[in-house]
Amino acid sequence: MTTVIHAEDVGIEFFTSRKRHMSIRELLFSRGATHTPGKFWAFRNVTFDVQQGEAVGIVGPNGTGKSTLLKIIAGVMLPDEGHVEVTQGVAPLIELTGGFKGELTARDNIFLTAGLHGLRREDVEERFDEIVDFAGPQVKRALDTPFRHFSSGMKVRLGFAVITTLDEPIILVDEVLAVGDRAFRNQCYARMEALLAEGRTLFLVSHSEKDLSRFCTRGLYLTGGRLVLDGPIKDTLECYAMDIERKA
Repeated sequence: MTTVIHAEDVGIEFFTSRKRHMSIRELLFSRGATHTPGKFWAFRNVTFDVQQGEAVGIVGPNGTGKSTLLKIIAGVMLPDEGHVEVTQGVAPLIELTGGFKGELTARDNIFLTAGLHGLRREDVEERFDEIVDFAGPQVKRALDTPFRHFSSGMKVRLGFAVITTLDEPIILVDEVLAVGDRAFRNQCYARMEALLAEGRTLFLVSHSEKDLSRFCTRGLYLTGGRLVLDGPIKDTLECYAMDIERKA
């Protein structure tokens, strides 16, 4: 099998603020600031390989670095320790509307965003109707409206429609399957299943055990700043559930 993602001893550190006691003199000269900068590791020593066609879910409580790990794989963030090698193109369903410009129309944003991900204008024109049809009739009627006037639901629909038409073999998904109404979620599920049937590689962050079990065969359990389990998704979810029960 072909390894498409290799992560070795990956770690990332963030700044935080720590409260401390200050004298009246310090308060006056610091203009009331009561914090000094500190640091913490989101996670360290994370190592794993992902083979082409695998569907991997990242499991763990809030604040354990699941989305951060996804962003490192996408190349949006750089690790402070270790390295990640990604040998194929990535379609990031992370911040779906992050590349969209509010002052541009939806039509212009489709061409802009798809172009930024490497599609030629001719390719976008060929897929334009498919993108708009997936996004739905509300978006279709407002194609020449500035994107900033769209509702949050319409923005997500258009973002999902654009990114999932890309040809990239690796799909990174961060919670976006949980947005929208039931009809839109069903559309998203059907699109994801079709992409997996084509042999795409999936990395999914979700708090939905149902979604993780539906799409993933393998799970990475992140907690306490480290990768504590890498195994079948069923075992990973059971381990996570038992940890929650012990801490309750």
